[in-house]
Amino acid sequence: MSKLEQMLSFNKGFVENREFEPYLTDRYPDKKVVIVTCMDTRLTELLPKALNLKNGDAKIIKNAGGIVTQPFGNIMRSILVAVYELGAEEVIVIGHHECGMTGLNPETMIQHMKERGITGDTIDTLLHSGINLKRWLTGFDSVQESVLNSVSIIRNHPLLPPGTAVHGLIIDPGTGNLDLMADGYKHLTA
Repeated sequence: MSKLEQMLSFNKGFVENREFEPYLTDRYPDKKVVIVTCMDTRLTELLPKALNLKNGDAKIIKNAGGIVTQPFGNIMRSILVAVYELGAEEVIVIGHHECGMTGLNPETMIQHMKERGITGDTIDTLLHSGINLKRWLTGFDSVQESVLNSVSIIRNHPLLPPGTAVHGLIIDPGTGNLDLMADGYKHLTA
């Protein structure tokens, strides 16, 4: 049985046994926060537990590194939807120690792509089309700097409502300990 078939088989029993009932909620975050964080598997259950979040408390946006790289990309759009349409009032960016995006080498990743069947012609076509593939695939050197950069992009976004607190944290993926990098409340009163 394939992984997908296993998941679908489990899902059938999950629904038939009404195991979804403890998770029923609506689409509006009860704690009125939107969190941008990493897709790291260690954070799947740890992060909500470390923040005392239950299903329905927060909008959680995940990507590689938990970063906002451009002010008009998908992550920022999702933040704005959470704020304007779903009732979020604060934004929290949470990076983590030992992140796979730290020191990510684009040359190595491109080599891995080629090993998995992406042709050199495809890579060259993208490069000649003006896509800075190496920049797009570059990670960051410091999780602290990455969190602070993302916080800055969000805080300075022309469409973010004035007075929106934007915080920055770093979580330890082993213990769940949180370190405050940017206090959005202090920033608003400064």
